[in-house]
Amino acid sequence: MKCPRTAMVLAAGLGTRMAPLTLTTPKPLIKAAGKPLIDWTLDALRAADVRRAIVNVHHLAGQLEDHLAELKSPAIIVSDERGELLESAGGIIKALPQLGADAFYVLNADTFWIDGSRPNLVLLAEGWDDARMDILLMIADKSQATGYDGRGDFHIAPEGKLRRLEAGETSPFIYAGAAIIHPRIFAGAKAGRASLNRYFDEAIAADRLYGVPMDGLWLTVGTPGAIGEAEAAIAAHKVHG
Repeated sequence: MKCPRTAMVLAAGLGTRMAPLTLTTPKPLIKAAGKPLIDWTLDALRAADVRRAIVNVHHLAGQLEDHLAELKSPAIIVSDERGELLESAGGIIKALPQLGADAFYVLNADTFWIDGSRPNLVLLAEGWDDARMDILLMIADKSQATGYDGRGDFHIAPEGKLRRLEAGETSPFIYAGAAIIHPRIFAGAKAGRASLNRYFDEAIAADRLYGVPMDGLWLTVGTPGAIGEAEAAIAAHKVHG
């Protein structure tokens, strides 16, 4: 497929694990290597020639709106969730009229990456197969990640099909905060709070959840202490190329 031209950027979370920084600053505006986290996300969208991004806002929404208003590209549509935090899928469902009928990118505004030889969102689009997939996730290996100490998220089969970990299992594979999703999975969905994990599980049950390994370095800054680790990785990448 051609790269989607529309993206949903999930930026409405409270960022509680990032406190006390998020008491006064929305998490997407916290800086890593001198750049707000959401700007890393929007840079990735520009590298894939995404023309339009719907960004949901809730916590300290005014600060985020002011920042987004200064940006030229991609075109930003703000989805206002001040009244109720809708979680990941709920925010997408609210924004469906702006997202259109075709598959679109979904990106978390608090994780980012350094691309390898080609933009990872382009690699993700090249992996999309509409006949087989409803959701395609970008997958990082723990060896290419900073700021992560969990047990992994999925097992990935040779053809890319994903399954959840069973109790007691571990995996080196992490959901890297970027996906392509077809809006058909939300047909008939009601407005309100909902998690994307429900839709991941439904896609697994239908054999339609797949993953593509990313190329490069995946960085997450879930806590204040993780910022320094991410910045060190960025600096090392600049030195070593």
